[in-house]
Amino acid sequence: MSIRIAVPKEREQHEKRVALTPEVAGKLVQKGFEVWVESGAGEKAYFSDEVYIQAGCKIEKDPKKLLGNGQIVLKIQPISPEEIEFMADSTMLVGFLFAHRHPEQVKRLFDKKITVFPMEKIPRVTRAQSMDALSSQSTVTGYKAVLMAADLSSRFFPMLTTAAGTIRPAKVLVLGAGVAGLQAIATAKRLGAIVEAYDVRPAVKEQVMSLGAKFLEIAVDAEAKGGYARELTPEEKKKEQEMLLEHVAAADVVITTAQIPGRDAPKLLPKEMVLKMKPGSVVIDLAAEGGGNCVLTEPGKMVTIDGIKIYGPLNVPAHLPVHASEMYAKNLFHFLMLLTHDGKSLELDLSDEIIRGTLLQEGGK
Repeated sequence: MSIRIAVPKEREQHEKRVALTPEVAGKLVQKGFEVWVESGAGEKAYFSDEVYIQAGCKIEKDPKKLLGNGQIVLKIQPISPEEIEFMADSTMLVGFLFAHRHPEQVKRLFDKKITVFPMEKIPRVTRAQSMDALSSQSTVTGYKAVLMAADLSSRFFPMLTTAAGTIRPAKVLVLGAGVAGLQAIATAKRLGAIVEAYDVRPAVKEQVMSLGAKFLEIAVDAEAKGGYARELTPEEKKKEQEMLLEHVAAADVVITTAQIPGRDAPKLLPKEMVLKMKPGSVVIDLAAEGGGNCVLTEPGKMVTIDGIKIYGPLNVPAHLPVHASEMYAKNLFHFLMLLTHDGKSLELDLSDEIIRGTLLQEGGK
């Protein structure tokens, strides 16, 4: 008997993505899965119910019935308490969860013996690159952040030679050279800006420089397990702040991307540092959902102080729902291929580092 996959509509405000696109859903159907999609689940990403039907999916209008009959539920946003109650006991959830922010949902999932695979826990190993949803969505975020900055900036990004004289290129500083930061660097360079970047992990210097940016350095190595960054000591933070002050003041745009898994975002930009920037400058804080890298950031809002704009956008990947959904759906597809056999049986091989590293809880354990 085929495994039944349930894809509910994402109901969070401003969310336009869908967990499965028709193309990927069709591949799962061909693999032997039974795919049920809630009516309207893909409409904000421009995928109609009809296209899902053509791909071999079945459409369900009642979310309670959809989730109650699904053996594997695929989500993007963390599951809501109401959706958990709709799910049948001892089934499976695959999607972003961020357990440290949603302890009540985690407990209820545990009580219902639902096996949970949070997509943010996919290990950063070579075999798992095709499943790495944090990276795929961060790619979207880094790209879109630069377009937001260019839109808000009072200056051109590229150098222009005009009849009215030569216009110098904008200076962009990117803090954090993970996936989002690297994509931001590449996009800013494509737009013609002069780009500098800083990261507490010296190992990323080569990647930054390969994109044409200047890498800012201090004598600190804060790389932690899995390629993430650890929190700096007070002494290291002081060195960092002294170095950054000059470069932030000279920048026309600062894009911050620094986050620590399971912790609040580190504060990189104190008020006095931001106020050293020129009027008309812009700060895009991509860590807003984790509290922000800038002390002046108000998540989801634009703040203007002394002519300096500080914007902390939320859920940036939803601004590009077509490609963000396509990338996420492919991440899910590759992960499901690891968990199942021919779409008919589950194979939770806990000796596999990807399955073991992603699993949060299994059947009440």
